[in-house]
Amino acid sequence: MSGVTSQLQAHLKMGMNTGITESQLVQVAGLIETFISRTQANTLRTLLGKPAVPVIEPDMMVRIAEINIAPDHLDEYKAILKEESAASVKLEPGVIAIFPMYEKEKPTQIRLVEIYASKAAYQAHLKTPHFQHYKTSTLNMVKSLKLIEMDTITPETMAELFKKLK
Repeated sequence: MSGVTSQLQAHLKMGMNTGITESQLVQVAGLIETFISRTQANTLRTLLGKPAVPVIEPDMMVRIAEINIAPDHLDEYKAILKEESAASVKLEPGVIAIFPMYEKEKPTQIRLVEIYASKAAYQAHLKTPHFQHYKTSTLNMVKSLKLIEMDTITPETMAELFKKLK
């Protein structure tokens, strides 16, 4: 929740006055990072005077997939893609985003913005049952596929984007 940093700071002081240690609060920050978000964990770390953990890792992988789908398979393809992208984001901590979309004027032209925490997370993603199902089920539906590796021009803007995410 934004705008509550001063209240959090007051609660931290009260907790420490009742015996909670700084070390325990650092551990809480780790739990917040694991189960909620790194951005939220960094709020606590900052109040404790500890260094924030970078939200954007140096080996973060961002790319755009350009996929051309055979028109007679479009509805089936979109259903399989919807299932796969949702499973990837929900089940895989290293999959930050798989955002499917299509060109308004050409609905068979699918675009995916994919963000992985690291190259290792991407490699792990390729081995998951839901991705394997997607890949084998849609093989005859895909007319062409182009994967474009991306890099950010303004890393500070990317950091602001992730602050807005949970």
